[in-house]
Amino acid sequence: MTQVAGQGAGVGYDADVAVVGYGPTGVTAALTLAHRGVSVLAFERDRDIYPRARAVTINDWTMRIFQSLGIDERITRVIEPQRALRWVTYDGAELMRVEHPPSTLGVKPRFYNIYQPVMEQELRDCAAEYGDLLRVEYGAEVVGLEQDADGVVVTATDLATGETRRARVRYVIGADGGSSRVRGAIDCDLTGDTLDVQWIVIDCKVKRWWPDRDFLTFWSDRERPVVDIALSAGNHRWEIPLKPGETEDDFASPAQVWPLLAAMGVTEDDVEIHQWAFYRHHTRMADTWRDGRVFLAGDAAHLMPPWAGAGMQTGIRDVHNLGWKLARVLRGELDDAWLDTYEAERRPNAAFYTGLAVQLGRVIKQEATPEEIAAMNTVPEGLVTPFEPPLIAPPVLDGGWLRGPVGDASVVGRMLPQPIVGDTTGRMTRLDDLLGDGFVLLGADVDPATLLSAEEKAAWDALGARYVAVRPKTSYTQGADDLVDLDEVLLPWLARYGARAVAVRPDRFVAAADGSGLAVPA
Repeated sequence: MTQVAGQGAGVGYDADVAVVGYGPTGVTAALTLAHRGVSVLAFERDRDIYPRARAVTINDWTMRIFQSLGIDERITRVIEPQRALRWVTYDGAELMRVEHPPSTLGVKPRFYNIYQPVMEQELRDCAAEYGDLLRVEYGAEVVGLEQDADGVVVTATDLATGETRRARVRYVIGADGGSSRVRGAIDCDLTGDTLDVQWIVIDCKVKRWWPDRDFLTFWSDRERPVVDIALSAGNHRWEIPLKPGETEDDFASPAQVWPLLAAMGVTEDDVEIHQWAFYRHHTRMADTWRDGRVFLAGDAAHLMPPWAGAGMQTGIRDVHNLGWKLARVLRGELDDAWLDTYEAERRPNAAFYTGLAVQLGRVIKQEATPEEIAAMNTVPEGLVTPFEPPLIAPPVLDGGWLRGPVGDASVVGRMLPQPIVGDTTGRMTRLDDLLGDGFVLLGADVDPATLLSAEEKAAWDALGARYVAVRPKTSYTQGADDLVDLDEVLLPWLARYGARAVAVRPDRFVAAADGSGLAVPA
């Protein structure tokens, strides 16, 4: 393990931020920070990527995060579109189906199948291009953290040599999984439940196509519910619970595993068994996600069942939320108090997806009533916005750095759609590519700066905000920062919520709207 002063870290620091754990959550944390010029030192105890695919899917929200890091096109090359979700019984009855509507976030399609080891390698390859700004110590296990008022000393052991080294950083992100050493170092409890049922995960190489392979299928049954999903790169997976009395020893060879697949009509003509493993479902969350300069993210902060396909993605969203704030704090653009909004914004979202996963698990295990299943796809009464089932609904924030009410009728807390727009020079591209990486106020055919008081504008100016009028494509642009709503998406979206202007955060969530006040949120 080396100990080299990180670029931009400052005298007395080896890097700005230490990231502990370098799986998808950890590498996304490192990418988010390095992309904004923050020096990172990552520690990963394993020298190679974990060979088994754990996560199986990502959606347009995660892809929009990758777009913000400039890597979405590279990731798209190693993942594949997902057709739809369905819940069926072994006798062929379909209990529920969720079609994937077009994405509002500027990503096509809305859902993708992945093969985690391949996607994870692509993420690491992207990170490696940052050179000395983002350094990774493989084979290094973090064994201690010591905080003071200005930083954290990280103690790590080289697992090959036994040598122990120390590195001083300003902040630490613990992304080291469910058995997190960082969580233990800050004396944080992970509360909740672990289900007693053990599951077998069977990964296969595809030998030929079969009908409807591109559905993500949940085989609903009280004894043998199954997750049946196409992965990218020619892989397919089944996740199956063991029955009472069955053990890992009962599935020690391919010959013993094959009957599980045969029950769904899968034969050796269709696939070759590649590998299998066993695991249990957890529903747990850390009692705090921050202790001073140390933060938890991903499985270190929360564990959820797999039914919503959101475990890995929730971790990626955690560190993106934390990363853009942390970068601005380190540059002196935001006060350290901003970091308290991390858990306030991410905990409710993690809890939502955990609850959704539990409810979908009840469907697959045939524990949900027909009325409950119907309610999952029923439009709530009085809803003023287009309804989409929770599993595919666009992202929202329930709290945090927001001004005004949140809820079905409010634009506050919603993620801004991303259509194709034009600028005054004639460029036509996705909205985010023209908005930049900062705070932006958008006006519906009006300069939003004209709607602010002098005090309000001074506060937004202090955050480096831009002021952008969104013009209809039937009119002329009037200012140098005007954008044209070529897809006719932004202006109708604002009108739907009765908003003449909105304040948008760097992560594209709406922080405030003119209806409830455009002042900078407290």
